Amino acid sequence: MSRAACAIALVLSLIPAAAVAERCVEDDAGATVCLDAPAERIVALSPGAAELLFAAGAGDRVVAAVSHADYPPEAEALPRVGSYDRLDMEAILAQRPDLVVGWISGNPTNQLERLDALDVPLYRSEPRDLPDIPATLERLGRLAGTAEEAASAAADFRAELDELAATYADREPVRVFYQIWAEPVMTVNDEQIISASIRVCGGENVFGDLERLTPRLDREAVLAADPEAIVSGGMGEADDSWLDAWRRYESLQAVQAGNLFFVPPSTLQRPTPRVLTGTAELCRKLEQARR
Repeated sequence: MSRAACAIALVLSLIPAAAVAERCVEDDAGATVCLDAPAERIVALSPGAAELLFAAGAGDRVVAAVSHADYPPEAEALPRVGSYDRLDMEAILAQRPDLVVGWISGNPTNQLERLDALDVPLYRSEPRDLPDIPATLERLGRLAGTAEEAASAAADFRAELDELAATYADREPVRVFYQIWAEPVMTVNDEQIISASIRVCGGENVFGDLERLTPRLDREAVLAADPEAIVSGGMGEADDSWLDAWRRYESLQAVQAGNLFFVPPSTLQRPTPRVLTGTAELCRKLEQARR
């Protein structure tokens, strides 16, 4: 063995095993999250976080989640730790998590800060663009020790996204109002990931320039914007009743053309691999609008 090789071997022998095994990633808040070993007890603080963890191959390591974490079906059986906007801190700590995956714009900031103060390893998640989803899968896979499965899921996502983007790259623009809530009426701006799906399909978000991530609107603002298509989620996966309120506004281009579209909310409003299912459906709807 050469002197250089001997020196390297000596240095490695002096490094604690935990330090060698340490895995670090940067979360969506710009913080570095490090674990000494793969996470084995993970708590998901949003339905999307739970879904991302399962997609990254770490489903058997998720020990609890918030309400409405319902995909894949195995997530429905998980113990609950409150709702995404009102966390049950005692229930979270009772799970003895070695990793918590939070939601920057959805979870109460003070409760996430409390987890930080208690030295609970916390990954803050907030994908803002479609390429952020496979990157998140890879990071979560690294933290959970499921990097190979996560890399495979990320590669599949990127390939499908590239195909969708190529298919609709040269389509005629369609001016879109996307509704995420009914009372009050709420939409998304261009920094929210739903707008990324709209762009892939050749759509233009009529409220994309607004400052807030999820702005509140009055109906007069929608009438003034006069979108060519109105797309909504709903209170359930098959509930398109929010669209009914717009049908009486016959001056709207979208109403005149019959371009009132529903997309199941869990497929477009959660930043998970299933967003490509919702994006493909949205693209088909906007093709109808073009015709």
